[in-house]
Amino acid sequence: LESKEKIKSQVTINLKDDAVIEEYRVNGYLYMVKVTPAVGPAYYLVDNNGDGSLSVRKSEIDEVVVPQ
Repeated sequence: LESKEKIKSQVTINLKDDAVIEEYRVNGYLYMVKVTPAVGPAYYLVDNNGDGSLSVRKSEIDEVVVPQ
């Protein structure tokens, strides 16, 4: 499949004193945030349905969204 529209992906990493915050964007749209705290496991905030609301995932495989 050929598309004339180019997909631009971007990852922004913010280093804080108590966490590392990674923001994942496609064409400027924020779809996932990974938070890795200094203490404890990493967790994810994910926009599962494109409404701009981020919901919490506790692991990479928790509620995997299949591309459609």
